[in-house]
Order: sequence, then C-alpha cells, then structure tokens
Amino acid sequence: MPHDEVSEIQRHRAKRLRREMTRAETLLWRYLKADRLSGLAFRRQTPMGHYIADFVAHSCKLIVELDGESRDFDERIRHDERRDQWFVSRGYRVLRITNEDVMKNLEGVVLSILEAAEQAAPLSLPLPRKGGGNPPASESLTPDADRAEEP
Repeated sequence: MPHDEVSEIQRHRAKRLRREMTRAETLLWRYLKADRLSGLAFRRQTPMGHYIADFVAHSCKLIVELDGESRDFDERIRHDERRDQWFVSRGYRVLRITNEDVMKNLEGVVLSILEAAEQAAPLSLPLPRKGGGNPPASESLTPDADRAEEP
C-alpha cells in the first residue's frame, strides 16, 4: 500500500508535539523507545495523512493513542472515531489508553500494548536457518526409511 502524502505543516506539527510531550506520553515513551518492548520499533508523534499518531509500530500495524481530558467531550469522541476509522482503513489497529491509566498503572498499560501488538502482528513464515535449504540428495525424504521393519 503506498504511503499517504504528509504536508510540511503536519511534519512541523509532529516535531513540535515530540518536543512538547505530555507527562504520560513521556513515561510511556521510555518503555516503547529503542525497541525495548519485545523488539517492536515504535515511533512517536508520527504524521500519517491528515493525522498524527501518538505512537505507531508499523511492523505490526498498531497505533497507541493517549487520551487526556477534553472540554468538548462529544466533539472529541466524534473526531477520534473518524480518526480511528481512517487508521483502520489503512490496516492499523488502534489502542486507546487514557493518560490517567498511564500515570496510575504504567506496567499494566505496557502489558496491554504488548498483548495488542501480538494480536495485531501479521502472520509470517519463518525463514530457514543459514545453510538450511534443501536436504542433501543422500538424505531420505521419509523418516525411518533406512530402518528395517520390525516384526
């Protein structure tokens, strides 16, 4: 799937948001950065189309959104629903977490993110080990072929 164009305004806005992260975002980022969470590479304040995702792991298509308090609660919910639908239409799963949950139960939040990442991870076939291609011609394809039949 091709990438959506991101305007320069969105890029600058994302940079500003990275500099001005909330306390909850900063605490959570300490767990998510540098592939610390099971080797998942999260990015913070990532512009995607007309939106900026708080945290995204592209490898498993997971977006983590932190929700703070809002004065216009109903409008905020409508905006979040449109935003989530846009992310989902691009194959991402959105996990919403409140700032309060991060502040009061950071370890539980991290476990929830890990569980969501495991559920969202695309299926992949394991690659053969180095030198683990086809067996040599001298090896039999059926197990126990060289053994004598027992009576």
